[in-house]
Amino acid sequence: MSLLRLCAFPKCLNGFTLLERSVHRVSKADHCHYCLTIRKNAERRISEPLLELQRRHFSALIPKKEDGKKRLWEQSQLLDVLDARIQQLQSDIVLDVQHSKLQFVKALKSDSGASSGKSLKNVSGKRTGVPKSGHTVSNATSQKGKTGGKDDGTSKSRWMEKLIQEKKTKTNKLSQKLGLEDKPERKRKGKQMLPGTSHTMISTKGVKKIASNAKNSSTVKRKEDSVDTRVPDVLPIRKAQRKGKTLKEQYPGLSESEARAQELADLEVKREASAREQAAVDDIERRLRDWAASASLEHVKDNREARVYDDVQRRVQCYLEACVFIGDVDRAHHFLLSHHRMISRRKLLNIESYNIMMRVWAKKGSLNQIGRMFILVEEAGFRPNLSSYCATLECMGRTPNCAPHVINRVLRQIKEDGLSLDEMFHHCVFRQDERDMVLKAIQMVTPEYQPSIKHVRHMCSSPLVKEFYNERTDAEFPKLAFSLEELRKRFSRQLTVEQASTVTIQSVEAMKPVTPHMVKMRDLLTEQRKVWHKILVEALRESKLMLSSSPKSGRLSLYPYLYLLRDQDYADIMIQSLTNLPPSGESLHILAKHLGSRVYNTFCILMKGHNQMVDKLNHIYNEYVELLSQDAKVLNVLPREQWQVLEAEHSSGPSLQGDECRWPHAVVLDLGTYLVDLMVKHMKVNSDVLNSAYNRKLIPVLYHMYTFRNTRQVGFIKPHPILTQIQQDAMETTLTFDSYVMPMLCPPLPWTSAKFGAYLLTPTKLMRAVPGANQHEIQLEKCQEGDLHPVLDSLNQLGNAAWRINQALLDTIISIFNDKGSEKLDIPPPLSEAPKIPRYIHQELATLTLAEKAHVKREVVKARKRCSEMHSLRMDALYKLSIANHMRDQVFWFPHNMDFRGRTYPCPPYFNHLGSDVTRAVLVFAEGKPLGPGGLDWLKIHLVNLTGLKKRSSLAGRLEYANSIMDDVLDSADNPLNGKKWWQSADEPWQALACCMEIANAVRSPDPTQFISHYPVHQDGSCNGLQHYAALGRDVIGATSVNLMPCQVPQDVYSGVAQQVEDFRVRDAEKGMKVAQVLEGFINRKVVKQTVMTVVYGVTRYGGRLQIEKRLKEIDDFPKEFVWDASHYLVQQVFSSLKEMFTGTREIQDWLTESARLISKSGSTVEWVTPLGLPIIQPYHRTRTQLLKSNIQDLSLQISHDSKQRPDTVKQKNAFPPNFIHSLDSTHMMLTALYCYSAGLTFVSVHDCFWTHALTVDTMNKVCREQFVALHSQPILQELSNFLLKKYCSGLPSEVKNKKLLDYRRLLLLLAKVPQTGNFDLERVKESTYFFS
Repeated sequence: MSLLRLCAFPKCLNGFTLLERSVHRVSKADHCHYCLTIRKNAERRISEPLLELQRRHFSALIPKKEDGKKRLWEQSQLLDVLDARIQQLQSDIVLDVQHSKLQFVKALKSDSGASSGKSLKNVSGKRTGVPKSGHTVSNATSQKGKTGGKDDGTSKSRWMEKLIQEKKTKTNKLSQKLGLEDKPERKRKGKQMLPGTSHTMISTKGVKKIASNAKNSSTVKRKEDSVDTRVPDVLPIRKAQRKGKTLKEQYPGLSESEARAQELADLEVKREASAREQAAVDDIERRLRDWAASASLEHVKDNREARVYDDVQRRVQCYLEACVFIGDVDRAHHFLLSHHRMISRRKLLNIESYNIMMRVWAKKGSLNQIGRMFILVEEAGFRPNLSSYCATLECMGRTPNCAPHVINRVLRQIKEDGLSLDEMFHHCVFRQDERDMVLKAIQMVTPEYQPSIKHVRHMCSSPLVKEFYNERTDAEFPKLAFSLEELRKRFSRQLTVEQASTVTIQSVEAMKPVTPHMVKMRDLLTEQRKVWHKILVEALRESKLMLSSSPKSGRLSLYPYLYLLRDQDYADIMIQSLTNLPPSGESLHILAKHLGSRVYNTFCILMKGHNQMVDKLNHIYNEYVELLSQDAKVLNVLPREQWQVLEAEHSSGPSLQGDECRWPHAVVLDLGTYLVDLMVKHMKVNSDVLNSAYNRKLIPVLYHMYTFRNTRQVGFIKPHPILTQIQQDAMETTLTFDSYVMPMLCPPLPWTSAKFGAYLLTPTKLMRAVPGANQHEIQLEKCQEGDLHPVLDSLNQLGNAAWRINQALLDTIISIFNDKGSEKLDIPPPLSEAPKIPRYIHQELATLTLAEKAHVKREVVKARKRCSEMHSLRMDALYKLSIANHMRDQVFWFPHNMDFRGRTYPCPPYFNHLGSDVTRAVLVFAEGKPLGPGGLDWLKIHLVNLTGLKKRSSLAGRLEYANSIMDDVLDSADNPLNGKKWWQSADEPWQALACCMEIANAVRSPDPTQFISHYPVHQDGSCNGLQHYAALGRDVIGATSVNLMPCQVPQDVYSGVAQQVEDFRVRDAEKGMKVAQVLEGFINRKVVKQTVMTVVYGVTRYGGRLQIEKRLKEIDDFPKEFVWDASHYLVQQVFSSLKEMFTGTREIQDWLTESARLISKSGSTVEWVTPLGLPIIQPYHRTRTQLLKSNIQDLSLQISHDSKQRPDTVKQKNAFPPNFIHSLDSTHMMLTALYCYSAGLTFVSVHDCFWTHALTVDTMNKVCREQFVALHSQPILQELSNFLLKKYCSGLPSEVKNKKLLDYRRLLLLLAKVPQTGNFDLERVKESTYFFS
């Protein structure tokens, strides 16, 4: 790069200075940090003025402490190191330790130096003295030194006593932990003595002699590759320490000789156990060494120090990008320089911060400025990356008549740094015409160069998908029932919606008759919004002027973020948030997050338009839909593969994948609180707007107040009752949502990487996470290119399923919604049906007793809580029904992403098929398929499943029952609200009604087998979590209980547990237990179902008791005074029953829990990789508090996902078993989705509930079972064990030498000891009818 600066930037510095800098250019990889610092300081001093040099020289002449003290401190530090090494070289069990006679003096106090005033400590944590000159460390026979101190005898005696006691305590404790002694463990301070060598006597004449003997002694064995965890083969016979017990008391009934023989036998057993354990440890370490030799392992390293500034660095990047976007380049430049010049702030910068400014100067064609940026990069200790050289070449491409030899210098420098041009074009993100300019510069010197286009398919290494990707001759990838032209029109409509960033739709409440009062309130609300909009625009302009009038170039501020959008856009966002504010108010944190997120999403959409990527997206998508349209040729490729090919072919122009830095959570909240503050201060209304009798004055529309939530004081924004009354009376006919809330009008973009997919313009994460957490993104970026393909392809398959609305059913639901709702049918009533909040005047309260006042207060709180809940439920239903009504004539799609465990979810938050019974009922497949010979039967069986009846009946029994109630089914379809209303008694009433309508239409058609059905039929797993546990453990009893084993009738694990609990109750009732007697007749399937279902997902006894308590309270006849005792009793019996029924499950669960506990205790978070290659990390860390200052209120954020904090051991161990099982059920779902797609099926899932057409249920069931068997045929637990061993037990000895040895041994042995499995034959699952049914 020195040659690059020398030739390319001759104007930036004079020739002498440039030559000096070029000659002294040093690679960071070739020199240590201190050498670089010394050299930089020397160079800086040469160029400084004389006065500055005088100041530096003057400061250097300040007298320091005498050299003698410095030498003593150095000797003290060296002695500590040697003492630590001596302790490391001690044997595991040392009975006779003769300590050397040491002479010490008190450490000299000093205010400077390496110690910084802190006392030095030895390995044991004790303070050590410093030997005076002439003193030596000698053996027991050595004579006392000649120059001993005056307190030599006393000091030596005291220190020797401490050392002897400490060694003795360590020896005893280690012996107890190894199981070699009966004495119980005592708690004490100090670190565990590390074993590793046999005992040796060290005799020296000086410090150097100590080091020499320790290094050369033949009795000291050092292992370079691993920590020596050996236990001596021969253990000395010791006197039993029995806490005062004699030998006869310990072995009663035996003679003294027999007792002694028994004691020796016990010791021999312990020796054998220890030897077996040591052999196991040696074997594991040998495997680890073999793995290390065969492949480069990724060791767990504590990178907390490197991650300390991650959030601040991202915030700096976002600030610079915002400044550049608004055109304030000077502010960005001064900000970068101010941080670079101050060493304390320079650590807040990274190479991307400099690249942002390089890209700016490249646009301007300023080679001199880019040269200065390269000098700054070198001073900061960074290496230029591909983006840095890309900006340089872009600048040269924009520079007229750029010298070819300068470009050649850059290209040579790129090659010298181990980079390539093809990597630049494949990995760099280009905006506007940057790619063309870079290519232009290269072709100035190499006219024939063209970036290579890669069509290489990177295959996933998992054997589970090898057949899916390699054998495509028989694949029948499904097409959409739309023409090519129609799909292109739908893309244009969706693009328009996302560019507008918001969607306004009609509310279903608009169907109500309009009264004159409603018209008056609507006009008043419209007028007030215009006034507020104008006021907010003016206030925003004034606040921006204040921020710009006092610029602080070195400080982060909100100034650039307030210029990203137009002033009118900010005002619209604030007015919209006011409309959605509930009457009870909203916390400042949530409201600020909502406002900041809306600004960020709008900014991202504008940025993509600014980067000119919309036209390119339009061109590629128009070709991409040829793969999906029914009138185009059949292509034997997947959507992801097709998109990647098209993007490579149209590589010119901007990149579709943006590189904008995602705003940190603190920036979002900062901006949001600033906007909330403007709203509270400037939005006002006349007090007499509703009642002219009041005195006119301006009052705030919003109030900032405080309330308590779970003992924490929380800032709250509450609307004035006047505003609430106006909004309720107006009953507005429109609702406004962000564009990402609505389903898509065209097939979503296929996921091609962790950063591209789903919506056209709206930013979307592949993996959901709490705001501010980024460890998941880091894990995904580390993945090999092919490892994520199965996950991405399954998400694409789920997103390509087209939907439409069941209009007849939707109209029925809306009619009930507008007619006071129905709690029985899960249609929330309006607020007019809410209980009135009691109001009391002061005189009335004065006459009440304390108990009566407390009762009144409880009633008021209860009424307010009920009103708040009713409002939330009502608005949720209003949003869902309004969106459904808006899409009633449309075909739409749900883009999908996933959580950190791999479980998939639709991106639209309100209306999707993962919702309640109401939303699921109104959704049907857009594509219809004929029922075929068995489709009608599957519809009838599905109807019986929805009723919740016949759970333990066979499929034939359910079909027979369905045929017997056909009159009720047809009556429900014809007269849902005025007939017999049979459907209302079902567990899922609205889905049951939709199924009744579908069956009625089918049986009344001329030929039911040819009837085109759009209705999705569900196949639900039988307690799917327990199914995975039973398959992992090959547990025959457990497998039979959850229908992995073929049976004539379905086995209901919930009924089985209920029956066993009832048996326990009968036994206890006979013994006279009161609570068992009270529970007679009340134990049933429903009471225990939720607890049984969630035990596998980590529910505790406390949580299970709450679940059972809720079920008991729902039973009217159960005595309420026994609810607590009964729930406490039942949860114990349920856990006991499950422990007996699923022994293998409990062993695996305990192994996972204990593994997570030891891993997190060692300071690492638990990570694993699913069988499909998806990396998973548990984001549970110790909670820290972050204070976010703002004008309106300081926000105290409780952050539990900060990867810089130590792991939360309790959360890590409790969450590992359920999260691991969730990752397995998501893997099974993804495999089923891929192979169903290959078979041409329409497939959708709700976690462990799979949906498809009635015609293809049999095919889906076959695929589902085959993939479950294929998944569990893999050595899942053994592969997990190997991964955890490689991850957390490699990289020895340097990373383990400071840990407790026994914790390491325990973790090593535990991870290697995979739970034993039974003899259940997995192939039987393929024959099980009720595995999924």
